[in-house]
Amino acid sequence: MAIEVTVRQLRAFITVVDRKSFSEAADTMCLSQAALSGLIKELESRLGVRLLDRSTRSVEVSAVGAAFEPLVRQVLGGLDHAIESVINLKDLRQGLVRVVAPEPLSCTLLPELMANYGERYPGVDVRFNDVPIEEVLKALANESADVGFGPAGVPLDDSLEVQILRLDPLWAALRSDDPLAETDSLSWRALRARPLFNYMPNLRTSVLSQVPVRCHPEEIIPVHRINTALSMLKVKRGYALCPSTTRPLVEGFDLAFRPIVRPVVNWRIAIFSRARKSLSPAVESFLEFTIQSMKESPSDGL
Repeated sequence: MAIEVTVRQLRAFITVVDRKSFSEAADTMCLSQAALSGLIKELESRLGVRLLDRSTRSVEVSAVGAAFEPLVRQVLGGLDHAIESVINLKDLRQGLVRVVAPEPLSCTLLPELMANYGERYPGVDVRFNDVPIEEVLKALANESADVGFGPAGVPLDDSLEVQILRLDPLWAALRSDDPLAETDSLSWRALRARPLFNYMPNLRTSVLSQVPVRCHPEEIIPVHRINTALSMLKVKRGYALCPSTTRPLVEGFDLAFRPIVRPVVNWRIAIFSRARKSLSPAVESFLEFTIQSMKESPSDGL
């Protein structure tokens, strides 16, 4: 049968052992000497042994108490460590956030966002993995990730929550020698005859549904990554749809980048997290930091 003792009783015992005096131990614990003596007596009563040998002039640890002491110190040390760890988690002095995102977010939005969060909370470990959007949702569902990023409009189940972070207008990446690159802006109709190198899994529902059918691309060449689409444009005339925030990436391939108007179609950037779950303080803070950063960051699409 388990014997119930309290943390206060154990701390009282160790304090008396350290101070070798009931009066000094009582002062250390901000207790009266009678209250401290009561804690020790109750502890000894519940254990059924004498832990301290008392006299009018001194107090000594009994043989049983000497064997009991290191075990108590271990228990109290473990408890103090556990409490400190919880406080550190609450105060964001430590923690873990596992983030997943697909291209193009993994090479545009996320690096700066994570760097800024790291400056604010250097004790929190943010681990990032760039994966296709299907893997983003899978990682959140099986709880191998805490936060995911991606385009809004992908099918979600009830276990995930989504929040729109930003509306980013879609632009067209073109070869610099393409005649269309000589204009300041493009229409969907002007792009129609050129092949579209597409890396977006939800192109028809999230993008083309907002474009008149008569302006839909005649040919769509599927690829898996934005880098592949941009690389293909180096060797073949066509275009790739890219959020405006990918401009540095597009221009890094020496490609032209032009806004598409008539109509303007926005790429909706979303953040995903698990629903109906008690999130850690670190994950909560990362979500709040991201949402606030997006509000403060300028966006042409909002």
